[in-house]
Amino acid sequence: MTGIGPIAVLGGGAWGTALANAAASAAERPVALWMRDAARAAAMAAGRENARYLPGVPLHPGVRPTAAATDLAGAEAVLVVTPAQTVRSVLGALHPHLKPDAALVLCAKGIERGTDAFLTDVAAEAAPGAPVAVLSGPSFAADVARGLPTAVTLASRDGARAARLAAALSGPTFRVYHGTDPRGVEIGGAAKNVLAIACGAAIGRGLGESARAALVARSFAELMRFARAWDARPETLMGLSGLGDLVLTAASAQSRNFAFGERLGRGVSLAEAAGGKLAEGALTAQGLVALARRRGVEMPVAEAVAGVVSGTLHLDEAIAGLLSRPLRAEI
Repeated sequence: MTGIGPIAVLGGGAWGTALANAAASAAERPVALWMRDAARAAAMAAGRENARYLPGVPLHPGVRPTAAATDLAGAEAVLVVTPAQTVRSVLGALHPHLKPDAALVLCAKGIERGTDAFLTDVAAEAAPGAPVAVLSGPSFAADVARGLPTAVTLASRDGARAARLAAALSGPTFRVYHGTDPRGVEIGGAAKNVLAIACGAAIGRGLGESARAALVARSFAELMRFARAWDARPETLMGLSGLGDLVLTAASAQSRNFAFGERLGRGVSLAEAAGGKLAEGALTAQGLVALARRRGVEMPVAEAVAGVVSGTLHLDEAIAGLLSRPLRAEI
């Protein structure tokens, strides 16, 4: 594969639509934007915008919304932008319609519930033999869709493939760096969502900006310990998909995970805090903690979040527990 031809995007939410626009803008190639709902696909095709998730942002002329699996057959790269908990079912259903050598680029961020599996492992099981890459980094869908400067990273164990995919997706304002540590990139994307909930809760509880800064720093220390335990490279987590994404997600109300935590901090129920939107960190927290325990990794902030979102720990108890931990050297 010397270049990347047609691209498909699985998932018609805000992020899927933004990435479809970016891919179509990067080069003169068709992009199929697949979604389950045929009526939504038809409405997007007719109105040339995702009125539900990105109102006012026109679809690039090269983007073709569809609900037909047969429209994916020619894609040489497939961006998987469905929620993390649906990756297995979506790939299981659509893999037979894809080219055997089509590269799967995982753009969801999370750990599968029930199995505690990383998404690269989920993809390997659901789509056997398909080359897999991971895309992550500090990026809001609205910024990418509107052409605001954004940088992310894309990693595959095949460095040459990662470089070709990154080049195919990069445009004037959407910069895609590449690497060969997909495990590190997916860990950064999954764990930062959990840790951002803690930062939002601190602000919602009125603990102040100093507390948030401390949480970001200690959360990053947890992230690095976890990554090392799972054979990811520390330098990967120092980059866009680790530190960069954590800083963005832990400091902006645009982040669903931060906003979810902030509402929890104000004392609303778990259901009210979700507000009908997906906070992937709430679904990932238990799996992250389970994986950490499996490798003997200490993650007190993630443990606190897991307890709060599971309803087994009150937020004030979680805060008191973190503040009463023994003083130690900062390492």
